[in-house]
Amino acid sequence: MRGRWPAKRLLVATVAVLLLMTTAAVTLVVVSLGTLADSRVRAIDQIEPASRHAQDLTRALLDQETGVRGFALTGQQDFLQPYFDGQKQQEASTSGVRSLIGDSGGALTRITEYSARWRAEYAEPAIERIRSTGPGLVQAGDQDQAKVAFDRIRSELTALTEDLSRTSQQAKSDLDDSAQTVLLLSIVMGAFLVLLIGGVALVLHRILVTPLAQLAEEVRQVASGEFHHEIDVRGPHEVVRLATDVNGMRRRIVQELSKLDEQSAELQRSNAELEQFAYVASHDLQEPLRKVASFCQLLQRRYGGQLDERADQYIEFAVDGAKRMQGLINDLLAFSRVGRITREHTIVDTGVLVSQVLDSYSERIEETGATITVGELPSVRGEASLLSAVFQNLVSNALKFRGERPEIFIDAARTDDYWTFTFRDNGIGIDSEYAERIFVIFQRLHPKDAYPGTGIGLAMCRKIIEYHGGTIRLKTDDEHHTTFEFTLPVVEETEETDD
Repeated sequence: MRGRWPAKRLLVATVAVLLLMTTAAVTLVVVSLGTLADSRVRAIDQIEPASRHAQDLTRALLDQETGVRGFALTGQQDFLQPYFDGQKQQEASTSGVRSLIGDSGGALTRITEYSARWRAEYAEPAIERIRSTGPGLVQAGDQDQAKVAFDRIRSELTALTEDLSRTSQQAKSDLDDSAQTVLLLSIVMGAFLVLLIGGVALVLHRILVTPLAQLAEEVRQVASGEFHHEIDVRGPHEVVRLATDVNGMRRRIVQELSKLDEQSAELQRSNAELEQFAYVASHDLQEPLRKVASFCQLLQRRYGGQLDERADQYIEFAVDGAKRMQGLINDLLAFSRVGRITREHTIVDTGVLVSQVLDSYSERIEETGATITVGELPSVRGEASLLSAVFQNLVSNALKFRGERPEIFIDAARTDDYWTFTFRDNGIGIDSEYAERIFVIFQRLHPKDAYPGTGIGLAMCRKIIEYHGGTIRLKTDDEHHTTFEFTLPVVEETEETDD
């Protein structure tokens, strides 16, 4: 390890070399591409259009000569049209060549000068003479002079065309050279990058991948349960420090596991005591409590009306207290059994379950005149008896804390992987500030004289729903109804079919 660079420094150096050499290669390619673009512009966008303008210039001058000859032979004014059009075309073509490549060797200037002299010395006088005297033979001397003058123009046009041809060939040659240079540089840069990337990959594999793979293997050993396995990895400083950190975390996990073992033992002891208490409450406490309630009831029957009014009231309080104590103990036992005494979970049709619950409350529903609407309810996985207790508690509360004409609505809708059940009634309602308190065991919002009960029903509902993997809450945004929503996991179709 001593004298070796850390992985960070090696990576920085490697990336720096890669960037420098790539920048140099890219710069060369960019310069070559610039030269290629310039050659292309000169060859395609300048010289070729200039050659076309030169051809147009040649045709324009030939049209002028042809027009003058035709007019000289016929005297007809229509034959002069090519002469005048040729002058316009000559001016446009000359400007086009000049704007693209300039006046190479002064050829354009000489052509303009010679053509102007030809028109002034021969063409214009000949046209005026023919207009005055009519068509006829042109004098031989004048014709020879005109031919000599126009031959000069042809000579300059030929020189201009040859110069443009040579320039075009040179531009094409430069374009080919630039393309070859760009291609060669691209091949060299590609090969260089392949070699460089391969070298970087080899270095990274040696300084990072191999040590990290070894570290991962060591960590997997620890993750498999060998928490006392000491991790020893050689490599860059960063990997060694990471291994040290993992070792420190492993030691803390070992310490926490030892604490968890102690807490687990304590929890098992506490659960054993709780089970013992439940046994005592369900057997040892119930028997004397039943005796107290029975004898209080005997006193009430035998001596009711024989003692004073206060004694009758005391006996009634004792009987009522014994009955409520029995209800509290039974409810507490039922609450403690949720999730502790488990039965096999099966597919439960909640629609059938709700129908059974409503049948059990049929007399109470008829007595209160309640209207109950049940939507399409799904099948879920769970303990039928516990889920039935949820609907029993909600229906019982809706009938207990009812309005003038009770209305109950039960429905369910799927939300992702859960069914959301909605239970709504038009009872006396619950203030939003008590939205959490109502789910606490033995918490009551009304005096026991106003509404009977132990205050454990909604706490039981929450424990049952959470035991089945869902949640339950009171909707606080519905001012006109009391609405409970609870969720239960969706049962896949294949799972439901198997069951």
